[in-house]
Amino acid sequence: MSAQPAREYLGIGEVLALLRGEFPDISISKIRFLESEGLIEPARSPSRYRKFDAADVERLRYILTAQRDEYLPLRVIKERLVPPGGGERAAGTGGGGSLSRRELLAAAGIDDAQLAELETFGLVRRVGRVYGPNALQVASAAAALGRYGVEARHLRAVRAAVEREISFIEQVVAPMLRQRNPEARGRAARTAREIAALTLRLHGALVEAALAEAGFPGNGLPQPGAADRPAAAGRGAAEGAAAGGRAAGGPDAAGPAGQEPGYPADRTAAMRRGRGFRGASA
Repeated sequence: MSAQPAREYLGIGEVLALLRGEFPDISISKIRFLESEGLIEPARSPSRYRKFDAADVERLRYILTAQRDEYLPLRVIKERLVPPGGGERAAGTGGGGSLSRRELLAAAGIDDAQLAELETFGLVRRVGRVYGPNALQVASAAAALGRYGVEARHLRAVRAAVEREISFIEQVVAPMLRQRNPEARGRAARTAREIAALTLRLHGALVEAALAEAGFPGNGLPQPGAADRPAAAGRGAAEGAAAGGRAAGGPDAAGPAGQEPGYPADRTAAMRRGRGFRGASA
């Protein structure tokens, strides 16, 4: 009896199972919404079932990662993608590319004044006339925090904590750097990143413990995409929100990965509606 040939495609349920480990909030309606907005275009079987190949899955993973990690609206993600079936994506987010000021403002959803504040407090730095790839992550996270009333000036403590951690890491790897040979420097770089990853894990555990002690119950910290939506927004469950979100705001109505449409499209207006950190005037 001959072996069945391996299928070259996946059904939508199989794609959901494949990606749920990375994106716990993904849903079938989310995938369908992304298709309706033209970001993905899976083939169809004669019975009209969706057929996802490896390229479709990778494209979907890229879109969800850009939403979750960089808070990018679908409009910006779509601009960075070539049309479905057209090959590799046009531009990566969080990669090695630099951004002009205009590109950073558009991608992060902030205005000139907000970027100036981030630069004033040392959160975003320009190299010559361009910004490095990390600037987008910082600016996007700051924009998301702004919806909770957190301003750039409140983030100085975060910046100071990072500088202290880097100083600590430099002390640990200093003996390797004193050897002054390429192998030692490479080893120092790997060790520094490993220590940084461990300190981030420790930081998360300590924050969780502190939240519990402060009387905020819960299990685990949410992914950035889930935390990006204020609880007061009252958007309801992700499932079934695709149609309403599309009517309310088009591509930009979709929020971070795992959230269905209905998400505020105007980051700047949303930031300005806040009353400031801990009740302070915004």
